[in-house]
Amino acid sequence: MTRPDTTSRWWRLGRLITGVLAAVGFVGACDLQNIAELEPGVSTEADVREKFGQPEAVWEGEDGAQVYEYNRQPEGTVNYMITIGGNGILVKVSQVLTEENFARVQPGMAMEQVRRLLGKPRKAQTYALSGETHQDWRFQSRTQAEPMIFSVAYDRDLRVIKTTTMPDPDLQFRR
Repeated sequence: MTRPDTTSRWWRLGRLITGVLAAVGFVGACDLQNIAELEPGVSTEADVREKFGQPEAVWEGEDGAQVYEYNRQPEGTVNYMITIGGNGILVKVSQVLTEENFARVQPGMAMEQVRRLLGKPRKAQTYALSGETHQDWRFQSRTQAEPMIFSVAYDRDLRVIKTTTMPDPDLQFRR
């Protein structure tokens, strides 16, 4: 019985990792291209779905509007909320993982309110002893070169108790 060549396995793993990283970057580039091709007040719901596909979630908006959630977590640093008016026409495209939106997350907010504001988190974990649930979103700060994590802690009733912002620990372990 022959053992696979170790060098060959490492080479294939390196190619796989490079391909995954390139795909993540490609998705970001595709998003920017797709957004540039959409025009508020002109583009339709069908145009949005053609460019972005099926939304992660659909939220009810004001005056019959719908808000489509397009999640780019866990590896991306953006989440998009795309508002389609009651008439089926694009109203706006918003990248919601911003420090301004993070400031809107306040103690006492329900988990669903935070989800609607920020989109699906990259990670969620519940701690049995404390009863706390923590959710994290990766984002790109305007003042930091490396991606950051915005974290929200909820109590047993799934209400916000605190928020924190920190360097992405996954990136620190890679160094």
